[in-house]
Amino acid sequence: MKGTSKFLVVILALGLLGAMVVPAFAQGMTGAIYTTDSTCSGVNVNIFAAKTDVYLNGGPAGGGPGLPDGSYYVQVTEPDGALLGTSVGSVSPTPITVTGGQFASCYQLWNLVFKASDSSQGFDDTTNNGGEYKVWVSQTSTFPPNQSKTDNFKVLPGVTPANLHVRKFYDANANGLDDDGQDITGWKVRIYDGIDWIRYTPVDIQLAPDTYTVDEFTPLQPNWMHTTPTSVMATIPPDATVTFGNLCLGGGGGKTLGFWSNKNGQAQIGADDLAMLVMLNLRNANGAPYDPANKTAFRTWLLGANATNMAYMLSAQLAAMSLNIHNGFVDGDALIYAPGTMSANPLGFATVNAVMAEADAELGLHGTAYAGDAWRSYQEALKSALDNANNNMTFVQPQPCAFSFE
Repeated sequence: MKGTSKFLVVILALGLLGAMVVPAFAQGMTGAIYTTDSTCSGVNVNIFAAKTDVYLNGGPAGGGPGLPDGSYYVQVTEPDGALLGTSVGSVSPTPITVTGGQFASCYQLWNLVFKASDSSQGFDDTTNNGGEYKVWVSQTSTFPPNQSKTDNFKVLPGVTPANLHVRKFYDANANGLDDDGQDITGWKVRIYDGIDWIRYTPVDIQLAPDTYTVDEFTPLQPNWMHTTPTSVMATIPPDATVTFGNLCLGGGGGKTLGFWSNKNGQAQIGADDLAMLVMLNLRNANGAPYDPANKTAFRTWLLGANATNMAYMLSAQLAAMSLNIHNGFVDGDALIYAPGTMSANPLGFATVNAVMAEADAELGLHGTAYAGDAWRSYQEALKSALDNANNNMTFVQPQPCAFSFE
């Protein structure tokens, strides 16, 4: 006889995505800007030989979300925010135009701003030893952080940049390896070496030789799980590639104890279902073996299931999942999140069939699992894995689900 166990999946949920407002106020401004070169053919050029070589682009062309349409002020600062150049107060204080989320032009930064030191064209030299600058755009002339977008760049004459590649893959087989052939486009990542670059996969960025921390963001949707480390150190040169894997959880056809005890589920149960259930190591509340004589008796047993004796609740969840597979609702080879079970891989995933076989074997060994029993927590993990799957919470989806970021 077999049973199930419930294990709640805890995934960080990051609040609600604020609505885009033009101009954007307290919720913060979505969208992106990028430094590029005079060809404007790439958005991941961040090392320049001269200040006049820096151009700006942004929006979906760079793989990120577009800025709200409108006109924008521009400023250049030290990494710490000290002003080096600004368009505020000039004849054309809002020189950047965004239409349809895209920059209307590829803008040469030098021609957009005037030096803080003497108001001549361009921007002053940074005092930062690494040649670092920060460029800001905003629809507000005071550039409040939650109403501005920024990008960082370096002016390093004579320095040969190296390439850092960041890739994102969908881990459909939940093994932490990029072997499913599904790349994810548009996943938000952070590249850091004292200053930030926010980019969206796939990323091919030119950076100065250094050691960088590359972090992937967690999406707002809580059904996503990371299957690789979320922060990686990369040293360039030589060119380096950082790869992140994720998967999302959802439904897989499961039917709950409630379904199998209501009229719809009862109508599905025939002699073959009862014969299948008799083959399992199901248990009663007192730990005695349970073999359902008819579907009415089975309904009473199912409705009475509780976790005082964990073997009873495990049995109920196992019975429900066995009926799900027997009636074609669930694929027994489907992967589910099953942490704490012996059949789970190092990331906590196992097939439904493997968890069921494990639960059935455990129920054959221990008909009771009361508080204080050494094997109770193990039975609870099995119960949770099957319970969550019966409730369509923890099936690994074959393809990426929707995702978004703050």
